[in-house]
Amino acid sequence: MTEKPQDSDVAFIRALAELLRENDLSEVEVKRDYADEGKLQVRVSRNAAPVTVAAQPVPVPPPLPAPVSPEAKDMPQASPAASPEDPAAHPGAVTSPMVGTVYLQPEPGTEPFVKVGSTVSEGQTVVIVEAMKTMNHIPAPKSGTVKRIVVADGDPVEFGAPLMIIE
Repeated sequence: MTEKPQDSDVAFIRALAELLRENDLSEVEVKRDYADEGKLQVRVSRNAAPVTVAAQPVPVPPPLPAPVSPEAKDMPQASPAASPEDPAAHPGAVTSPMVGTVYLQPEPGTEPFVKVGSTVSEGQTVVIVEAMKTMNHIPAPKSGTVKRIVVADGDPVEFGAPLMIIE
């Protein structure tokens, strides 16, 4: 009995299925061009059910209070209002308009755009925020004096994160 081209194709497909199973593949696709008999295009795939694993939250214990020395017990406690001011809430805060990496100087090894005590004018570049390989110059929203720089060169920043305080 002579073997038909289709018989060899069936054997070829079986071999692909075996290859799929042995190598734990999800899909194999092959295209063949025969000289006189045409073309063969085969895609063998298996639909493995996706595995979904739900992570259970791990409870975090509350922080323990700091030990207090006997001398500190007799001293008046500072009020919560005396805690350091949130730089983002300051009226002169310059905030990041995007997520990225902040740079305080135009190029490595050069002088920073501004320093604490520098006088800036409205629209002057005070930092660069790199986002998606694009250097975005961040201008001063108002004229004034740089009172505090909240970030360090190369720090990652979020949208709305305070960068510096200008008064």
